[in-house]
This record gives sequence, structure tokens and C-alpha cells, in this order.
Amino acid sequence: MKKIFIVYGHYNEKSFNAAIRDTFVETIKNEGHKVDIVDLYKEKFDPVFSGEEPDEKVLNYQKRIDNSDSIVLIAPIWNFRMPAIVEGWIDKVLAPPWAFRFKKLFGNYGYPIGNLKGKKAIIFCTYGSPQFAVRTFFLNMPTKRLRRGVFNICGITDVIYRRYFAVPFVGDAKRKKYLEDVKKTAKNI
Repeated sequence: MKKIFIVYGHYNEKSFNAAIRDTFVETIKNEGHKVDIVDLYKEKFDPVFSGEEPDEKVLNYQKRIDNSDSIVLIAPIWNFRMPAIVEGWIDKVLAPPWAFRFKKLFGNYGYPIGNLKGKKAIIFCTYGSPQFAVRTFFLNMPTKRLRRGVFNICGITDVIYRRYFAVPFVGDAKRKKYLEDVKKTAKNI
């Protein structure tokens, strides 16, 4: 049995992101794994970080991540990033010195040492854009930023990134195919 910590970041319970969440959670539970889910909009998470020390809510999220095997993010990509509520969660929770620390080389130079080694990350993202545009014109920026700029820095190198393109414009058959991919990903956790 694995422990899965899910961060869900969409305001609309009828969105395709909600369908991804529900499909993933149902499949994970059917596989005998334990699920711990955070719905940032329902919890009214405050994403604004102003340099303050972690509050009880942030410390609680960190403790729950410590007790998990995998972190799962489910959110849309808006303006080549996740919604502000998810980005703020990342800033507050996956922060130094808990998630990573810096090893000084010399002067102001150093590199991050991740503290979350051994964990897995799975990212489910929806896009309004077609795959061609994201890959060619925008050089997969969201993928690179989340994989390298968030999880790798935290020491998580086992990162699965599942992307579903042109979601507002695809039909039911394509959406079912996307959800089959979600199930497959959950079964292979």
C-alpha cells in the first residue's frame, strides 16, 4: 500500500480537472492505496507568501507529505503556469529549508540539495492550447519549470508529467481517452 498526497487546484467541480481528480482517486483506492487530498479552493488556501515563517496549515501539509510516498498535482495550466493558488502553495510548502537547502560553493553561489529524495511526483495538467503550440512555440515551459524548477530541486527525480491538450475543444471520445490515461497512470504508481 502506498500513501498518495494529492493537491487539487481548480475552482469548478464540473471541470475536466475534477474528472481527472475523481478518476485518479477512485483508481488509486481500488488498487488498495491510501489517499490524502487537499482541495485548495475549498480550503480557501491563501497563496500569498510575504516571507513569513510557515504557519500551522503549511506545517500540516509538510507533515502529510513526509508521511506520503507520492505527491500528485492536478490543475490546469493558465498563462504557462498553474493557477496562482497552486503556485502559492508551492512557494509556501515546497520551500527551504524543509523541502531543500542550499550548499554554498563560494561567495553568493551555491546549489540546492533536495530533502524529499525517494518520493515520486505525478503532475496532471490540462491545457486549452493544442500540443503543437505548447511544444514548438512555448518549448514545454510549464513541464520544464515544474519538473526541474520545483520537484528536482526538492530532490524528487521520479516525476511523471501527464498533459491533456486542447481540453475545451475536444469531444467526449478524446476526454474518455484522457481519463483512461489517468487510470493507467494510477495503476502504475
